[in-house]
Amino acid sequence: MPDTQILEAARELSDRIISLRRAIHAEPELGLQTPKTSAKVREALAHLPLIWKEGGATTGMVATLRGTAASTGNTRRVLLRGDMDALPMPEDTGLDFASTIPGRMHACGHDTHTAMLAGAAELLSAKRGEFAGEVQFMFQPGEEGFHGARFMLDDGLIDPMPDAAFALHIMPNAPHGVVAGKPGPLMAAADQFDITVTGKGGHASMPHDTHDPVPAAAEIVGALQTLVTRRFNAADAVVVTVTQMHAGTAHNVIPDDAQLNGTMRTLSREHRAKLHDLIRQTVNGIAAAHGVTAEIAITEGFPVTVCDAAAVELGRAVTRDVLGADRWQDLPAPIMGAEDFAYLLEKVPGAMFFLGVAPEGDDWSACCGIHSPRMHVDESALPSGTAILAGCALRFLERGFA
Repeated sequence: MPDTQILEAARELSDRIISLRRAIHAEPELGLQTPKTSAKVREALAHLPLIWKEGGATTGMVATLRGTAASTGNTRRVLLRGDMDALPMPEDTGLDFASTIPGRMHACGHDTHTAMLAGAAELLSAKRGEFAGEVQFMFQPGEEGFHGARFMLDDGLIDPMPDAAFALHIMPNAPHGVVAGKPGPLMAAADQFDITVTGKGGHASMPHDTHDPVPAAAEIVGALQTLVTRRFNAADAVVVTVTQMHAGTAHNVIPDDAQLNGTMRTLSREHRAKLHDLIRQTVNGIAAAHGVTAEIAITEGFPVTVCDAAAVELGRAVTRDVLGADRWQDLPAPIMGAEDFAYLLEKVPGAMFFLGVAPEGDDWSACCGIHSPRMHVDESALPSGTAILAGCALRFLERGFA
């Protein structure tokens, strides 16, 4: 199938893609266990010649499609990934297929990712006589902070490993049908910190008889901002954000302790390690200066999402062939959000791309972004995503990164 026909084939699957997306959207599931979503995917693709692997710590699944064309040499293996889990938040969209489960919503577009991947499985299954090699379709739960990709790797579901991996993420506040990407760091490593400053409480009118943890905690907040701007090159972004402060029970009581919680984002392993060390030094130094103590717990999240330059170039070429030259956009800088597709990209070359799903003709910059309770998706863009995923697989199987 010439590249120019892939979009037409994907559009013929539009009703199936949208139907699956809406069914998943109405029953969102959280974390590593998404049995209803997994069952919907299996049912939608039951008629295809796929070999399924599942089990272990998650409800994740990998479906393998083997091409039947005669091979002229070493065959290739490519992985396409879609995530399945939702967020613990209310939905306020007013959609006919809105979440039926209070406090849960597909506000990050994982319902669309899964549906587009299922569409790619349909499209590529119809063309398996035209390629050699294998396509692995990775349906993954637990992306929203649960390390689902890492668990699926540890469980051996992605074995043998692919030669390349690709994923697509929708962006509701980006131009309709535009695909964007960049080589190198695309998304940040995300870690969290929990700091407890402990002193000696007492009456607020007699602070000299206490070891007040509140001023120390307040100084730590300011020092962390200074640390970022004075100890790191601004060209290699580092973000430290304190998101929670808890101390005290009454207006006239100095508490025994104060808690600070927040997030750290970095774009390199070197800065990630350096930041962890500097936070510990800074917090302990300030605590000692105030005559209090501090405990710092750092919980590592996803690593940096690093896209292979050749894989990005492949995605750029496929986008221009399938959607048109004006549909590709080079991202000028990384996005400081995090993504657990990074675990795959640590092991094999590949790339993640963003697909704009703002309503065509609307002011995309004013649309609600991901993780908003009012996030909307223009579903007419979803066949474009299916076409890009399928196109990347076909191009890699045919010629690799050449």
